[in-house]
Amino acid sequence: MSQTSVRAGGNSKRALSCLAFCAVCIALNFILRNLAKLAGIPLYVDSVGTILAAVLGGYLPGMLVGFLSNLLIGAGDDMSKYYCMISVLIAALATFLSRKGWFSSFRKSLCSVPLFALIGGGLGSILTFGLYGLSFGEELSADLAHYFYDSGLTSIFWAQLSGDIIIDLADKLLTVLLVFLVLRLIPDHYRTAFRFRFWQQNPLSAEERAASRRFGVRKFSLRSKMMMLIMAGMLVVAIVTTGIGYKVFEDSLRRARRELGENATRVLAASMDADRVDEYLALGYDAPGYKESETAMAHVRDSSEDIQYVYVYKIEKDGCHVVFDPDPPELNGSDPGDIVEFDDDFLPVLPLLLKGEPIEPKESRSQYGWLYSIYTPVKNSSGETVCYACADISMEKLTEELYRFLAKTLSLFVSFIAILMAVFLVLAEAGIILPINSMSLASSRFAFDSEEQRNDSVDQLHSLGIHTGDEIENLYSAITKTTEDSVRYIAESHQKNETIARMQENLITVLADMVESRDLYTGNHIKNTAAYTRIIMEELRREGLYTDQLTDEFMENVVHSAPLHDIGKIRISDTILNKPGKLTDEEFEKMKLHTVYGSEVLQQAKKASSDVSYLSEAENLATYHHEKWNGKGYPTGRAGEEIPLSARIMAVADVFDALVSKRSYKDPFSFEQAMDIIKEGSGTHFDPAVVNAFVQAEDEVRKILEEQQGEK
Repeated sequence: MSQTSVRAGGNSKRALSCLAFCAVCIALNFILRNLAKLAGIPLYVDSVGTILAAVLGGYLPGMLVGFLSNLLIGAGDDMSKYYCMISVLIAALATFLSRKGWFSSFRKSLCSVPLFALIGGGLGSILTFGLYGLSFGEELSADLAHYFYDSGLTSIFWAQLSGDIIIDLADKLLTVLLVFLVLRLIPDHYRTAFRFRFWQQNPLSAEERAASRRFGVRKFSLRSKMMMLIMAGMLVVAIVTTGIGYKVFEDSLRRARRELGENATRVLAASMDADRVDEYLALGYDAPGYKESETAMAHVRDSSEDIQYVYVYKIEKDGCHVVFDPDPPELNGSDPGDIVEFDDDFLPVLPLLLKGEPIEPKESRSQYGWLYSIYTPVKNSSGETVCYACADISMEKLTEELYRFLAKTLSLFVSFIAILMAVFLVLAEAGIILPINSMSLASSRFAFDSEEQRNDSVDQLHSLGIHTGDEIENLYSAITKTTEDSVRYIAESHQKNETIARMQENLITVLADMVESRDLYTGNHIKNTAAYTRIIMEELRREGLYTDQLTDEFMENVVHSAPLHDIGKIRISDTILNKPGKLTDEEFEKMKLHTVYGSEVLQQAKKASSDVSYLSEAENLATYHHEKWNGKGYPTGRAGEEIPLSARIMAVADVFDALVSKRSYKDPFSFEQAMDIIKEGSGTHFDPAVVNAFVQAEDEVRKILEEQQGEK
């Protein structure tokens, strides 16, 4: 079975587990809400499952539980769905606080109660005002709100808001206590079982996830950028959609009011005899059928609470002559035949009214309120306009209905946007953020120090198993292939370097042997001096001396270039080099020139080589290994630490090996004699620290000497 199939199966099982957990939390909300009702407790206790799902499951499970719980609990109540926003925001806050560790202790969890109450009580109360207007509701806090208001200390808004927050404080205190109790009862190893993660790579441990999240960025993380872009996009969509919806809804409300007014005026016209208008004006209430018509018109007015006034006017130049005005007695309506002055809003259409032509509805704000007036011509049997049937439709509730629309739209948008953001976070985390951070972390931890570490680093990159099926997977494949190629190239380079290094060492040995072959008495001198230099340097480093110079690279350079310390002898005459007796002063002066010749040879070699550090030490050895600590050596007469460290080390190794070796002009000194001579030269011929290190490593020096003697 492929890793992708295994991962898909794991995702499916985790998703089912998470959904089952959400169903349990929804049931818990429903059960606790109904138990509180049965017990007569003036609290809701319907957020326990929501907060529990948020703490254990994360944003998405918590929000889904809050949203669905609200729909289930409020089944049958069309307005309940608009309060889903409150539950969704509580879930978001609970998730955020849990990740900050607020539910890790009892005291911290109690600190969350006021925050939950501000959302549930404060924001919930504001939403209620948006949905129902400024009035006392029938919620659990209504009695407390009435008390605050009746005390005269506050307005309806603040009374209801205060009451809602106080009640919700008690509600959320009980809720948090129950959540904390349930959390304590759940074993630790089950805490992460309900967190939904849609893996698109091999699952990471908690430590690996934490490390990937801590992977720093210079400015904003990809998660933050994507969140800001999505939120900005959703905000634009919300504003545009709400604006369009607001306009469409407002137009529909106005259209409905116009249709209401037009229908009302048609019924008014049908309630009277248009041929008897003049009779109605002359006789008024005494005209036959007048009261019946007025009563019918009153029924039209009372048929809708939005119909503020209905009346019939005959428009003349001196004003509006009242034909019918069936106002309630308390309004003291006009009597038949009364003349009402033209309202200023109607002056622009007065010529049309005098001609008996139809006019567009007029919207006005006056002492009578905000009205939408419909004037419909009433024609007699001859087809002449004799009067106008009029209806004034109240627009006062239009604002309330628009505010209610905004509150509903905002609530639904917040709920859905929050859930969509949670879905986006889960998918983005699994498909983008974690894969990228995992690759970055694995790459940053890549170790090149050894072949084993390089192979382990490649295995770690392979173990991510990223299979997003998109550009992220392409990037992962490219990084993996590039890394494998790089490791293979490094391995090949190391192998070639090792081959070159061995060739170099062999060439040096061959070159040194060429010099030795001209000197009949040096024997294993080049091998021994190289071994002695290594012993001295290792001992110096153990003693903590010259640590700034005694790096691994320096030590390897000295050991490998030690055979070249007498390279200058290649230009010394065989007569002098192999003279059986003591050299004359003139011959000795020529012999001393082998240090200068060695320097010249190696300087030429440095010009043709890129490994300058290696040849620089070879030059130091060849040039200065006959210098003395007191400045009486050759060729330059340097003293103390003016002499390169490598040359000071070689001086001891060179002299010691010469002492214990047989020459034609002398027998070899014993080990003890040679050691005594080296000790005597400390501070005059040799660096005291180098001598002390050589003496401290006496056992290792003796072992090399014995091996040499054994070979002979």
